[in-house]
Amino acid sequence: MPSSIQDDVRGALATSLSSIAASVYKYVPEAVIPPAVVIVPDSPYLDMEIINSSTFKCKVNLTISCVVAYNSNPASLDNLEKLIISAMQAIPAGWLVEQASQPRVQEIGASAMLVSEIRVSTYYTQT
Repeated sequence: MPSSIQDDVRGALATSLSSIAASVYKYVPEAVIPPAVVIVPDSPYLDMEIINSSTFKCKVNLTISCVVAYNSNPASLDNLEKLIISAMQAIPAGWLVEQASQPRVQEIGASAMLVSEIRVSTYYTQT
């Protein structure tokens, strides 16, 4: 059975992130339990490098959404910053980390959350 981006890329990243004190999702869940990190495709999602009959290689661009409850602005921002730092420290070697976005309040379900995205990428080869 060939490898997959879900297992070899998002799954491996989720496993590394599981060391932090947050719920970790390798896909967008129906409900988010904060604090949480959610791994989602970025745009562009796949940058093709090699495509032929025996090899497929691409750069996979993902976003790690860091999510905390938005109860008190100073405390929520502090909690988000701590989560961002923890997530960045847990990203495995070989990944490119671009930036963390400006925090914003986002309604998720019936709850207000403070969210920031970390843009990351790595290479995936399927032979």
